Amino acid sequence: MGLRVPVLGAGGWGTALAVAATRAGHPVTLWARRPDFAARLAEVRENREYLPGVALPDGVKVTPDLGRAVEGSDFALVVVPSVGVPDLLAGLPRDLGVVLCAKGLAPDGGRLTDLARALGFTRVAVLSGPNHAEEVGRGLPAATVVASADPGLAEAVQSALVSPALRVYTSRDEVGVELGGVLKNVIALAAGLGDGLRLGDNAKAALITRGLREMSRYLVSQGAHEDTVYGLSGLGDLVATATSRHSRNRAAGEAIARGDHPLNNGPAQGGKVVEGLRTAGLLDAWATAHGHDLPIVRAVARVASGEWTPDVGIASLMGRDAKPELEG
Repeated sequence: MGLRVPVLGAGGWGTALAVAATRAGHPVTLWARRPDFAARLAEVRENREYLPGVALPDGVKVTPDLGRAVEGSDFALVVVPSVGVPDLLAGLPRDLGVVLCAKGLAPDGGRLTDLARALGFTRVAVLSGPNHAEEVGRGLPAATVVASADPGLAEAVQSALVSPALRVYTSRDEVGVELGGVLKNVIALAAGLGDGLRLGDNAKAALITRGLREMSRYLVSQGAHEDTVYGLSGLGDLVATATSRHSRNRAAGEAIARGDHPLNNGPAQGGKVVEGLRTAGLLDAWATAHGHDLPIVRAVARVASGEWTPDVGIASLMGRDAKPELEG
């Protein structure tokens, strides 16, 4: 057995990663913020709230004690929603490697990796890819990518998770891997709006294709490598999130189109955080401030805020001026 792998966050994805790390041959400490929830997980050995039907292996130890969870570890997987990352990082030792697994932005609209470094962490990585917790937890074949400016950290995470059920690639394009996971949630919301309006397969295929182009423009403007856009954290994650029944962002878009999503009651779908709702507004504000054209982001942000109806959002995309498909 290898060194204990701390997984900080006991939602669906955190639980799935804990199971994946034990499948790779490592003992795991799974940190749950609420002591009562941690006690229930430890007793029942199943996360019935966020990942029902997946048993916690014996190699997973559950604790609500953050210090104990990371004690003696080289790195930790940070698997809480983006809004909770700042507070969690504030309680961690600065010599710990932090692997950010949330697909969202910092409270100020910046990158979570930049936030981590501003807080004094020098070893930072990001994990992303087409990884629905429901499938990874059950051991269905999947692939993911871990990116870091520190190749040693990326390789350590790769070793902690790779197994016959999960292929783990490394990358040095931290910007591209992180922001691909962020922007695809917004495109998936748009796909869900189309599903709710029953716009058909042609519309969804066009949306995914043009959404990928929008992702490319944004990521490259932030310093990402264009090849990353067509990798696991870009195209791969976009396809999974925009089409799957497991996708909470797609499902939230569909619910909004039907008129039964509680937009004013917080960004959640079935009690789970829908990162794309918050991200859309942050990205739209950035695009407006910097003069960038992100039409799908703009449409989703304005529908999510209640400024536009879903029909108006779709019309804003379909009524754009005709132009060549490829720029330049």
